[in-house]
Amino acid sequence: MARINTNISALTAQRNLNHAYSSLNDTMQHLSTGLRISSGKDDPAGLIISERLRSEVAAVGQAVSNTQRAGLIVATAEGALDEVASLLTDIQAKVVQASNRGAMSDDEIRANQLQIDQSIDSITRIANTASFGGRRLLDGSLQYTTSGVATDKIAAYQVHGAQFGTASAIPVRVKMMNPAERALRDFPFAALSAPVTIEVSGRLGTTSLSFGTSTTCAQVASAIAAVKDATGVSATTNGAALRIGSINYGSKEFACIKILSGGGGLTAGKDSGANAEVTINGTLADADGNHLAVKTSSIDLEMDVADTFAAGSTTTFDITGGGALFQVGPHVNTNLQVNLGIQSVAASNLGNPVVGYLATVKTGGPNSLTDGKFTEASQIVDKAIDQISLLRGRLGSFERGTLDTNANQLNIVMENLTSAESSIRDADFAYETSQLARNQILVSAGTTVLTLANQTTQAVLKLLGG
Repeated sequence: MARINTNISALTAQRNLNHAYSSLNDTMQHLSTGLRISSGKDDPAGLIISERLRSEVAAVGQAVSNTQRAGLIVATAEGALDEVASLLTDIQAKVVQASNRGAMSDDEIRANQLQIDQSIDSITRIANTASFGGRRLLDGSLQYTTSGVATDKIAAYQVHGAQFGTASAIPVRVKMMNPAERALRDFPFAALSAPVTIEVSGRLGTTSLSFGTSTTCAQVASAIAAVKDATGVSATTNGAALRIGSINYGSKEFACIKILSGGGGLTAGKDSGANAEVTINGTLADADGNHLAVKTSSIDLEMDVADTFAAGSTTTFDITGGGALFQVGPHVNTNLQVNLGIQSVAASNLGNPVVGYLATVKTGGPNSLTDGKFTEASQIVDKAIDQISLLRGRLGSFERGTLDTNANQLNIVMENLTSAESSIRDADFAYETSQLARNQILVSAGTTVLTLANQTTQAVLKLLGG
């Protein structure tokens, strides 16, 4: 049929040409943006999953940044602690030097004391000034707060970590099952019938003592007690018996008497101490004498229980807040957060109530060198060195075992998520360029066909004799 009012061939050619132009425009958009999915119409389902993947990639990337920032904070604190450790080492050397009283004049001891005072002041200054981005690190701002601690049962404590979750406080229930024991033994004693030489041994060391005939039990006990700082063993009389015992508590402590020569009236023997058996929130604590440590999913703490904490009794206190919370996962929940407590390292906090605090070693303090408190000062400094060393080790372990491994794992996750999102959303340039050539040809062909379709109506004129 030959019609001129409606050119069906032209309409068909026009429709196909428009489709070819639309495909060409889509291909040009894919190539110019690098994306296969740039709007919902390209692939609705693919858009949904790719948007979710993009969100997860962003969250994981921020978690990596959070972890790296936490690592910088820990490294800053550890660097400041390194200087504190150096100062404590210098203080220890000055204490040991000053204790050499036979070769040190009073003026030299006072000079050592002056240097110790300056070092102690420097430690407190570091504690008050060490910061990261305005956040104080070593002044106690990041230590946990507690309430309800019974000091007659808990002599000292330190909370290293607490996972609060949605709770406002964490209760800590401490139950004493069996108190720690000293090494303690009674030795029957009669007046020495012959000279005797004994060896007294304890955790701190060994020494030998000699006694003559007729030496009394009280005299032997006094001689053993006089060297307790070298052996860790002291002695008293218990009626007609000689009672020897370790100074400290725990299974590592022992008290031993060995007869080296003679022995009329004195016997040999040995006894060992025992660690406390304590549960904290139902978990049996790791004990060394009266020192306890426990680490569960919710708490990480150490404490020293008092000698007056009786078997079968309990005490409870609350961890009410504090610490540093680091968000190291892509979602905000307890499982993807880590908590860390950093106690104050000011001189008034280094040490403990048992041996004393570092601040007491300064001039005018009860444990200063100018007052002749060399042994006490040495014990305090040793304790402070242990505390700083343990804190540095804990921070290093946290940085290496928690933060570094978390960052490595998150980087792997982000790599895989990015790859998945790319495979769904990004354009395949090899495919798109082939589509570009195809669509260009279709547009050219469609244009030519439309031109021919428009020309076919001219043939009607021949029927009119035109």
